[in-house]
Amino acid sequence: MSSLPAEILARRERAKAWFEALQQRICAELERLEDAAPDELYPDPPGRFEFRPWTRETGSGGGIGGFFSGRLFEKAGVHTSAALARFTPEMAATMPGADRDPSYVSASISLIVHPRSPRVPAVHMNTRFLSTAVSWFGGGADLTPMLDEQRSPDADDARLFHSAMQGACDAFDPAWHPKYKAWCDEYFFLPHRGEPRGVGGIFYDRHDSGDFERDFAFTRAVGEALLEVYPKIVRHRMDEPWTEADRAEQLVRRGRYVEFNLLYDRGTMFGFRQGANIETMLSSMPPLVAWP
Repeated sequence: MSSLPAEILARRERAKAWFEALQQRICAELERLEDAAPDELYPDPPGRFEFRPWTRETGSGGGIGGFFSGRLFEKAGVHTSAALARFTPEMAATMPGADRDPSYVSASISLIVHPRSPRVPAVHMNTRFLSTAVSWFGGGADLTPMLDEQRSPDADDARLFHSAMQGACDAFDPAWHPKYKAWCDEYFFLPHRGEPRGVGGIFYDRHDSGDFERDFAFTRAVGEALLEVYPKIVRHRMDEPWTEADRAEQLVRRGRYVEFNLLYDRGTMFGFRQGANIETMLSSMPPLVAWP
């Protein structure tokens, strides 16, 4: 049994319910886009999500993995998880409040979408609630165009995406967007290559303004912003034809995605150390990549 107070457990249940509802809405929208893709560019039958529940091997909890392979979206994953567990001594030393009690609860949603078309950007989002003796939210969303011509921060897709993330932040505090945008640019950077992974978005961690309801509403707003803006970008791009050279460039850019996730991503490292589901964690890997 957890030694955490009932209020914290109730907050975890609220966050878990929200993330699971958002998962279903996002999956339904991706399936609608899959249906709407033009047959001349995407001749295969539309794909559908497969949902696979799983149970944690340590502590209690688990999640629902949403796995997808289709014609417009070559690979996608939209996953939820929740836990009531204890940090390892190594992890407890790095977590606020865990020095008093290593027990924690968490709930999260994470998604990755790898479109088949090099003209359509990949997108990633993760938001989560975590509580030890103290509570906080974390996560964010970022966009990764595949082609050089689209990777400028001033390109149409990037401007639309950043505007959506700014709207989610500004509704609560205008100071949050410049802070979390800069944090995203710093975080999603490959030091060994000296280049960003994509065009950014927002990234935040240990977000605790002292007002749980405000912070929970902010995290919900990030999810709503992603659900609104990414389908707009997909619909704008999915009718555009591409060349073999575009596809080759896409596969190389996907290789950068693999490098970041396996070398630098803190969420990946956290999951490996705390008994998360390996299948859902590694579903972020693109289906095909290339290194020149």
